[in-house]
Amino acid sequence: MFEEIPGPLPGVRALRLRRFQDVRGDFVKLLHADTFRQADLPIDVREIYVSTSVRNTIRGMHFQTPPHDHAKFVTCLKGRAQDVVLDLRKGSPTYGQAGGIELDGQAPVLVIIPSGFAHGFLALEDDTTMAYLVTSEHAPANDAGVLWSSFGFAWSVDAPILSERDRAFPALADFQTPF
Repeated sequence: MFEEIPGPLPGVRALRLRRFQDVRGDFVKLLHADTFRQADLPIDVREIYVSTSVRNTIRGMHFQTPPHDHAKFVTCLKGRAQDVVLDLRKGSPTYGQAGGIELDGQAPVLVIIPSGFAHGFLALEDDTTMAYLVTSEHAPANDAGVLWSSFGFAWSVDAPILSERDRAFPALADFQTPF
C-alpha cells in the first residue's frame, strides 16, 4: 500500500503514496490505520491543515512545545516544495541538523515528522498546496519556531517571502529546546 523511502533525517520517515488515475482524475490515500499501526506510526490525528503558497514562500520552522507537541504528517497536494526538518531533540546525535526532501504533487510522498523536530517548507511553484495532519490540537501558547536562516540549511532561495511571525523566531543558537 505504501513504499517507505529514505527520510530527510534519522527518525523522520517518508512514504511514497500510491496515486490512482483514470479519466476522472486521480485519487491518493494519505492514511491507513492498520498499515500505520503495523509500521509503528502514530495515527491519532487531531487536526488537518491545508496551505496554499506562492513561489518562493517559506513557511517555518514550526513546532509545538510540550505538553502540546505532536507528530506531523506532511504531503504536497499540488505544485512542488522543498520540505525541511530540523532536529531539536537534546541528546540526539543529529541535534541542530536539518534535512530536506523535495515533495511534488504529481508524485505524492508523505513525510512523518515526530515530536522534537521543527518543520518548514519552501514553495517551489505558485499555488503549491500542502496538507498537514497533526496528532495534537493547536495550542497558541505552545506554538513556537526557529528562524529559517539560522541553522545552515541550503534553501533554494535567497530572499524568500515570509510572514512577520516567521521573521521573528529566535535563531537556533539562541533557542533553548524543550524536547
